Amino acid sequence: MNGDRLRLAQDIMLDFARDTGLDPPGKRPKRYLWTDAFAVCEFWELFEKTGDPLFKELALGLIHQVHNILGRHREDDERSGWISGLSEDEGRLHPTIGGLRIGKRLLERGPSDPYDPDLEWERDGQYFHYLTKWMHALNVTWSKTKMDDFLIWAVELAKTAHRAFTYEIAGTRLMYWKMSIDLSRPLVPSMGQHDPVDGLVTFMELDSSAKKAGLNTDLSKEISEMAKMCSQVQLATEDPLGIGGLLFDATRSFQIEKRGLFKEMGDLTLWLLKGGVQGLGLFAASTALNLPAWQRLAFRELGLSIGLSGLLRMQKNLEKGGSSRFSHSRISKIIEEGLKFLDIKEEIENFWLKEENRLSPTWLEHLDINRVMLAVSLFPDSFLSV
Repeated sequence: MNGDRLRLAQDIMLDFARDTGLDPPGKRPKRYLWTDAFAVCEFWELFEKTGDPLFKELALGLIHQVHNILGRHREDDERSGWISGLSEDEGRLHPTIGGLRIGKRLLERGPSDPYDPDLEWERDGQYFHYLTKWMHALNVTWSKTKMDDFLIWAVELAKTAHRAFTYEIAGTRLMYWKMSIDLSRPLVPSMGQHDPVDGLVTFMELDSSAKKAGLNTDLSKEISEMAKMCSQVQLATEDPLGIGGLLFDATRSFQIEKRGLFKEMGDLTLWLLKGGVQGLGLFAASTALNLPAWQRLAFRELGLSIGLSGLLRMQKNLEKGGSSRFSHSRISKIIEEGLKFLDIKEEIENFWLKEENRLSPTWLEHLDINRVMLAVSLFPDSFLSV
């Protein structure tokens, strides 16, 4: 069974590479930052699992494509070159320092264009939570290659994103949900529910890696400000992708704190786990998994499935022993509570592994993101690693 799933994951990712113009060359590339971040991690996972150097080449090639496409202005934009405004040579050295476009099909909304909430979903710009996923993908790549450029690009992106997306009013720091391509103006001013949490954990991840690499970088200011914003965050959600994101953040926080870092963060992992498990209870009580395929969004459900894999990873780590900090019964207890919902992971994967369900309009409409996240759900270790 595991061999069949590994072959399926390989087929999925090779199809994705072909269909989005990554490999073989020749087809017009189609890049989308969220999907590509997950894909980079999965290519590394398949390289680890199979030893086939093609998957390593695909991971590195995808990073190059993302930077050279999403780090530049669109072809239908009157602007050109790197969105950072750097020269061609400088831009190649710092491809993330201006941020990265989402990769949506429509040009961003202009300053004088009316706001249309439905149309905004189809317009380009920059999302903070997409940028943090790319930071994570770059950090995973650094961990696999020990090439410092990847980590430097991740840190540069973190500093740029924090500076552009966060702002202060009357002593309270807040965040924008969506920014313009050049990061000069907000496109959606409201704050994403979990963006501060995702930012905090991602910045902690990058800072711990930078210290390990001996890089002369410092994200302490950004981490401190994100931590303050998190005090305003209510974690509870019944959205499967949101719950999966909390569990993913808890998995990363767990690994970072287990190394004895960021002790000032207190019970961050416990807080994230409680929020995730509360969400699991809400989702389990719903009828979402009883709906037919055409009424379901696979990538949102598969995000939850990936997060549940993080609970398994933490449980196995606890069973190995180690840091006394994580032998505390509260951590073990909340993980056990979460694992009571583990059958949801199997139910989600089995549903979307059925070929007839992958012929539904909602699967085909979001084909790239759905299939990549299915592959990651089947083999999530590289994505879940710090």
